[in-house]
Order: sequence, then structure tokens, then C-alpha cells
Amino acid sequence: MPLKKVVVTVKQENGFRTECKAGKHTVIIDQPPPGGTDAGPTPLDVQLMSLGGCIAAIGRIIAMQRKLPVRGFEITVGGNLDTDRLLGKGGDKRVGFFEINVGVKVDADMSPEEKEKFVHEIDLRCPISDNLQNMTEVKIKAV
Repeated sequence: MPLKKVVVTVKQENGFRTECKAGKHTVIIDQPPPGGTDAGPTPLDVQLMSLGGCIAAIGRIIAMQRKLPVRGFEITVGGNLDTDRLLGKGGDKRVGFFEINVGVKVDADMSPEEKEKFVHEIDLRCPISDNLQNMTEVKIKAV
């Protein structure tokens, strides 16, 4: 089984502006005012973007492998969460999204049934979707 190790670095100095590096790419994550400067999306936005981006990439891989006439994708990803707990106001609700909803519009000459089957396979092969739907052990420690 070939393993691929993925590592990013994240650095935050003042305020909420955070510089994230993946190879030669840099992404700025921030918070909106009054706390942040709105220099980039929030971490929650990035999580949802990662899911949408992964769905698009896996969809393209499948389309190329099967030589499907897919012109493109339009993906909408959204979720709701209660912010009380993350802001330290207590509460008994989980701190993460209660549910994430994804709408995938496939631009292709396919029937609705073919598109539904295609989207289902994308979901089965998407690592980000898998990480969100199944428990992945996360180990956080001070170094």
C-alpha cells in the first residue's frame, strides 16, 4: 500500500492573520473584524473549501479515467455550527459543524441517474469527505 505523507506549516504572530504553507504555496487564513483583518478565509471556510476542492479533483480524476465528457463542476458546500462553545461560553453542543451539505452540479451530457451515481463514486473516493465522515485520530501536543 503506497503511503503519501502530507505536511503543511502554519504560522501566526499577531492577531488572527495566519500564514499557511504547503510546498511553494501560501494561503492566508484570518478572521473578519473586529478581531481579524479579513485578509483571508476563516479556518471553517477553508475546511469547506477543502471538501469542495477535493470533490472537484476526484471528479476530474474519475472523468479522465473513464473518458467521461465532463466539462466542469459547480460545488456548493455549507454547514451550521453553534459558536458559543468555541468562544468559551460553555454549552453542551459539539463545537464543530452539526452537518455539512454539499451540492454538486455536474456539467456533462449525463442523465440525472448517471450524475447521481457519478457523485456517489466521487464521495467514496474523496479523502477529505472520508476524514469528515469517519473518525480520524488527531493527536495534538505541544512541541
